[in-house]
Amino acid sequence: MIIVTGNTAAPASPAKPLAQRINWVTLAPWLYTIGLFVLWELLVIVLQTPPTILPAPSRVFQAIVQYWSPIWKNSLQTLYTTTVGFAIAVVAGLAIGLFIGWSKAIYAGLYPLMIGFNAIPKVALVPILVIWFGIGAVPAILTAFLISFFPIVVNVATGLATIEPETEDVLRALGAKKLDIMLKVGIPRSMPYFFGSLKVAITLAFVGSVVSETVASNYGLGNMMSSAQSQFNVPLVFAGLLMLAVEGIAMYALMAWIERRMTGWAHRSTMSQ
Repeated sequence: MIIVTGNTAAPASPAKPLAQRINWVTLAPWLYTIGLFVLWELLVIVLQTPPTILPAPSRVFQAIVQYWSPIWKNSLQTLYTTTVGFAIAVVAGLAIGLFIGWSKAIYAGLYPLMIGFNAIPKVALVPILVIWFGIGAVPAILTAFLISFFPIVVNVATGLATIEPETEDVLRALGAKKLDIMLKVGIPRSMPYFFGSLKVAITLAFVGSVVSETVASNYGLGNMMSSAQSQFNVPLVFAGLLMLAVEGIAMYALMAWIERRMTGWAHRSTMSQ
C-alpha cells in the first residue's frame, strides 16, 4: 500500500505484531502476581493442604470479603501508626544524619553508638514502651519510628561524609566556609541517598507497627492477626498479611515516585532509557 502526500509517495509502515505492541514491563508485576496466586492455589489442591495449615488464595479472598469491616478498620489503624512513625523518622533521621555528617569527628564518635542501638531487636523495646506509654497506638508509632530511622540516618550521613576531598579543597581555595560547602554541595549530594533510603525505611516501618500491635495494642492488623491465630482462623491471618503487602507496595511505590520526582537529575542515564 502506498500513501501519497502531494508529489511524494512513502510506503506505509507495517503494523507491529501484537506481542511487540504490549508493554510487558508494565504488565510484568500483574502477570507475576497472578501467576503466584495460581501456583499457590494449584499447590494447595494437589497437596490437599488443610486450610488450618495453608489456605488457598480463594479461601483468603473469601475471608477478606467475610471480614471486610474489621480488616478495613484495622488496616487504616496500621497505616496510620506506620505513617506517623515514618514521618517522625524522616524528620529525625534527616536532622541526625546532617548532624553526624557535619564533621568526621562527630561521624566517628556517634556512628558506633547508632550501630549498637540498631542492633537491639526492636521487639525487645516494646515492653519498655508499654511501661512508659501504656497499650495503644503510641508504642506502635514509636516502634515504627525506631526501626525505620536508622537507614535514613546512615544514608544521609554517608552522602555528606563522602564528599570528594578535591571538591572541598577547591571550594575552600575559593573562600567557601564549612556551612557553604554543606549547603551547596553536601546536602544536594546526600539527597539521592536520602530519598533512596525512604523506600527501605517505609517497609521497615510496617514491620515495627505490626510487631508492636501484636503484643501492645488492641487495634491494627497485628492485633487482628494475633487474635485470628489464637482462634485458628488461618485464612484471616493470611488476609491480614495480604493487606499488609498491599499497603507496603503502595507506600513503596509512593516513595519511589517521590524519589524520581526529587532526584531525577541524579539518574539522567537511567531516566532517559
